[in-house]
Amino acid sequence: MAGQKPSGRRSGSTRQAPVRPGSPTARPATASKRQTPAKPAGTAASRPDTARSASAAGTGNGNVKSNSRSAASGADAVTPKAKAAAIPVSESARGPAGKLLSAIWLPFRSMGGLPLATLILSLYGMGASIYLTIAHYDTHVSLACSDKGVINCAKVTTSPESMVWIFPVAVLGLAFYVFMVAINSPWGWRLDWPAVRWLRLGSVIVGMGFVLYLIYAEVDVIHAICLWCTSVHVATFLIFGLLVFYAAFSWDKLTAPGGRRAP
Repeated sequence: MAGQKPSGRRSGSTRQAPVRPGSPTARPATASKRQTPAKPAGTAASRPDTARSASAAGTGNGNVKSNSRSAASGADAVTPKAKAAAIPVSESARGPAGKLLSAIWLPFRSMGGLPLATLILSLYGMGASIYLTIAHYDTHVSLACSDKGVINCAKVTTSPESMVWIFPVAVLGLAFYVFMVAINSPWGWRLDWPAVRWLRLGSVIVGMGFVLYLIYAEVDVIHAICLWCTSVHVATFLIFGLLVFYAAFSWDKLTAPGGRRAP
């Protein structure tokens, strides 16, 4: 109306009370607190376990490096003489003579105690038989033995009992011991066949029987003893005992059918 004063409130609007500067409402309201942006999942900070394992691995690598350094220092501490001894000598460096000696020694190194003992005794018997054979055919060769009394080698070796048919006893003994050296050699023992084992045992049994006959001839017929012959008899008896002992503990090999070559 014309006569009325306009009202302080406008229609359709709300009048707000004035805000004091010191009141809490004077601060601008924020929609939300500032949040720290999340770091990617692949960082070490977001995966503490991974960081610990990485540090532990680094420590382990350090220990390995230190151990390798100590091992290297220990290897360097080896004297040059020890290093030279550890290096095997090649076949070419030894030459033909070294190769030949190595080929000869290798079979003997693999022999056992009993086979080696039979070989040594067989070699002695063969040597003594060679000496007796030379003395039998060459009258200028005198035996290193007494020729008086009971110990009389010349009386024994020149007696009628020193011949068996047309063969001298010394020659028969030499043939026997040549065979014993061959069959008791490393190559003979490597022939792991029942026939070879029976032949070895049978030959020494025959030889022992012949030795008993010679001892009887010396004691009861000739009434003299030859020391060289007696030494051969003792060697034959020892070989007999060793081979019988071996056969007693390896009877299954003697009776096994067939045979094979030992590796």
